Amino acid sequence: MSIPLDPIAAVGVTPLSPLSFEQTASAPQAIGGASGGQSFATSLAAAVENLQQLQSTSNGLAVQAVTGDLDDIHKATLASTRAGVTLDLMVAVRDRGVAAFNDVMRMQA
Repeated sequence: MSIPLDPIAAVGVTPLSPLSFEQTASAPQAIGGASGGQSFATSLAAAVENLQQLQSTSNGLAVQAVTGDLDDIHKATLASTRAGVTLDLMVAVRDRGVAAFNDVMRMQA
């Protein structure tokens, strides 16, 4: 019998680290309560701070890549892609929020 190879370990690639919201996941709170609005605001603020940190890291690695101080260009590429995908997600959440607000305002008129 042969031992199965782990494809990730076989090429020397380390697995991705868990995302920030996966590490601090807690039980969902009731919708409509006073704490529900606070929790959403806190989550949104944390997501924006995470996005700023990802963009800062990406910018720093890009500068290192351009100046030749970076040994592994893959780090810069991954950081840039992660920051870009996170920004796309934040834009989508903002667009959904604006659309929901506009729908509510149309209902009232």
